[in-house]
Amino acid sequence: MKLKICGIRRTEDVQYLNAYEPDLAGFICSQPFWRYVSPEQMAQLTQQLDGAILRVGVFVDPTIEEITRYAEWLHVIQLHGNETPALIAEIRKRWDVEIWKAARVRTAEDIQRAEALPVDKLVLDSFSPVSHGGTGTVADWALIAENRPEKPFLLAGGISAENAAEAARLRPWGLDASSSVETDRCKDTDKIRTLVARVRALS
Repeated sequence: MKLKICGIRRTEDVQYLNAYEPDLAGFICSQPFWRYVSPEQMAQLTQQLDGAILRVGVFVDPTIEEITRYAEWLHVIQLHGNETPALIAEIRKRWDVEIWKAARVRTAEDIQRAEALPVDKLVLDSFSPVSHGGTGTVADWALIAENRPEKPFLLAGGISAENAAEAARLRPWGLDASSSVETDRCKDTDKIRTLVARVRALS
């Protein structure tokens, strides 16, 4: 089971990831989210990141031009808005990256709509009417278990060392954590170390 730590935005965050080696690092590439990193910040952070850690760019309703500003540093483009099949097809044509689609799960139809898109993996997150992610709220795991998609998926929303074993019972491809490994809005080295160790023990 893979582990993605999302919302990387500081040199210290990169140092923590290099020390404990999760599988993927997520960078918020759309404004106005407070974890947003500019292309200039992205260039600096990825130069310092261990090359074995794959880089995921998280976008909300981006234009092709916006993605282009980040694409050279990315292994995965993760879409969190209302992106169309046409946009996904254009991304596929331009860049040799995986494409993931996030769904804020409130109903079975939310999962079905995301799975119908021509993407490689899903990110199943908790539903919030005011946020596209990073809320720390646990998703409706019972609903996800009852409507488990055929495509590989990451489970997001309040993932922590305390609930990682329960999350693993849904047999996700990976887990996606952000706010649970933060203290006072900054990534916490001890929380990252503990979560990485817990997930490795489950794999």
